[in-house]
Amino acid sequence: MADSSTTPVPAKRAVVTGASTGIGDATVRALAATGWTVYAVARRADRLAALAAETGALAVPADITNDDDVAALVAAVTAGGGIDTLVNISGGARGVDPVAEADADDWDWMYRVNVLGTMKLTKAFLPMLRAGRNGTVLNLTSFAALVSYEGGAGYNAAKAAQRAMTQALRLEEVGNNLRVIEVLPGLVRTEEFSLHRLGGDRASADAVYSGVAEPLTAADVADIIAYAVNAPHHVNLDEIVVRPVAQAAAHKIIRASAGD
Repeated sequence: MADSSTTPVPAKRAVVTGASTGIGDATVRALAATGWTVYAVARRADRLAALAAETGALAVPADITNDDDVAALVAAVTAGGGIDTLVNISGGARGVDPVAEADADDWDWMYRVNVLGTMKLTKAFLPMLRAGRNGTVLNLTSFAALVSYEGGAGYNAAKAAQRAMTQALRLEEVGNNLRVIEVLPGLVRTEEFSLHRLGGDRASADAVYSGVAEPLTAADVADIIAYAVNAPHHVNLDEIVVRPVAQAAAHKIIRASAGD
C-alpha cells in the first residue's frame, strides 16, 4: 500500500470565467494561490494579461456566448492538459426597471450571459469533466435567484433560470460522479457590477452600498469558492448562500444614518 504521506496530490486544474474583474478575478487569485492551474477567461484580453502576469494563470480571451470562442477555449484547454473543474462566474445585471417599463434588450443580455453562457460552457466541458470521474462544476448565481424584488425582475428571472439549470445538472450528472456546487451571494461590493447595472452612473452605483459598514467583497466570495472546490470530492456543498451580516434578508439591510 502506498504511503499517503508521500503520494503526490493530483494537480488541480480549472477554467474560471468572468476573470477580468470582481469575483472572477478574485477567484483566479484564490485558486492560483493554492496551487491550481487556472485558465482565466473573459473578453478583455488586456486585463487577463495583467492578471496572468501577477498570478501565473493562463489567459484565454473569449466571449462565453459565442460558439466559436467556446470551441477555441475548449481546444486550448485540451491542448494544455484539460481540467477537472469549471467555475462559471460570468454574468451580470442590466437595469432596474419595473416589468411595466422593461427594456427587452437588457433582459435579452441578462439571459444570454447568465443562462446561455453558463449552458454553453458547461455543455462544452462536460465530456472532459466526466472522463476523469471526479469533475466539479461551480455556478455563481445570486441571492436574487431566491427572492424577487422591485426593479429586479429581469435579473431575478435570469438568475432563477441559472439556478434551475444548476439543480437539474446535479441530478443529471450524479451518475458520472460530477460534483455540482451553487454559490448565491447577497450584497457584494465590486468595482463594476452596480456600475454596469446602472448605466455607468457612479453616484447611483455607490448609493447601493451607502451606509453598509461591511458589504461582502469579491475576495470574500472567492475564498468561499476556493473552499468549496478544494474540499474532498465526495463532499458536495450543494448550495451556499452568503450575505453580509448587515443584510439579514433581501428587504432588511442595516445602513448607518448620515449622522453616525
